[in-house]
Amino acid sequence: MKKFILPMVAVAFLAACSESNSDVNLIAPPGPIGEVSSSSVAVVPPASSETVAAPTSSDAVLPASSAVAPTSSDAVVPTSSAAAPTSSEAAVPTSSAAAPASSAAVTPNPEFTYSVPTLTEIDPSKTYKFYGAELTGLDQFKYGRFEARMRMAAISGSVSSMFLYYDNSWEKGNEPWNEIDIEVLGKAPNSWQSNIITREGDPSIKSNTASESKPLHDFGFDATQGFHLYAMVWTPEYVAWEIDSVEVRRDTLGMSRGTHADADQVKFLTEKQSLRFNLWASKSAAWTGTWAKGVGLPVEQQIDYVRVYSYDTATKTFTKLWQDDFDGEDVDPQHWSRGDWEMERVYLRPDNVIVEKGYCRLILDYEAK
Repeated sequence: MKKFILPMVAVAFLAACSESNSDVNLIAPPGPIGEVSSSSVAVVPPASSETVAAPTSSDAVLPASSAVAPTSSDAVVPTSSAAAPTSSEAAVPTSSAAAPASSAAVTPNPEFTYSVPTLTEIDPSKTYKFYGAELTGLDQFKYGRFEARMRMAAISGSVSSMFLYYDNSWEKGNEPWNEIDIEVLGKAPNSWQSNIITREGDPSIKSNTASESKPLHDFGFDATQGFHLYAMVWTPEYVAWEIDSVEVRRDTLGMSRGTHADADQVKFLTEKQSLRFNLWASKSAAWTGTWAKGVGLPVEQQIDYVRVYSYDTATKTFTKLWQDDFDGEDVDPQHWSRGDWEMERVYLRPDNVIVEKGYCRLILDYEAK
């Protein structure tokens, strides 16, 4: 088994914020944090296998809080004059999109087979082990659009995520670091963090450059209570993040984030990346909240579907490559594997990735001995 060292943004927040730094194998703190784009742009996600032009900065400006909660297994439908989608494809948001309505969020079938009693108190006579989960993409992408309809998980100290990652980033040394993140932190389920992490492939450079959103983006809803459509868009000219088809951040070519060769992060995202989702527990209390020794577990991140689009750099259009609705009995081996390595407070256990009743479930749980 090849062991990875934390292919996630947690490494960028790091030991300085940790409850206990002595036992954390982390990278040094990130470089200077850049400014996050304050504009929120309504975009039109691709709706079929036909090519669709990429959005530009001239698109209609829309507040981030105007995202709409999905009302079915389809992508979000804004409460406006826009027509509802006729298939499972993403809907087209408009500038009149309404504020999210948590009561419309869909709850999946609760009759799942997996069941662990909620940990309400710690028994001092027992030893507890904690387990997380990662759905690891096998496909390698150079640019594209990546969507997932999810209900996130949150318990103080946890990280629930969707991200793109250059698989050799963890090796450091002569390997560069390329990563794009969406994360819900356990301490704040009503908000989320966007981030790019880069690092020049130079052994003399020990720290990564990060541009995590500060302050966190406000959802306007509790991400653990319903399903919403999350998206990352990566092109040579920009990286963008969307919630319910509303763009809430865009970093463009030329933005400077530090002093090394990776300071222009959009330009420095040169490596092919895999799409991943994981749920785990961090040792950085300042970043994710104080870990209550597992009290409150289990929790789970649920993925309804994933859509992946390629990007044509010549025509600046996206084309859908594939969609996974998790309708089978297991993950599709053509697209996914399972994490199987240690990650701070947890071990990413393959058995904690479950496909059932049309959902992929990432579970953060415990065992007591």
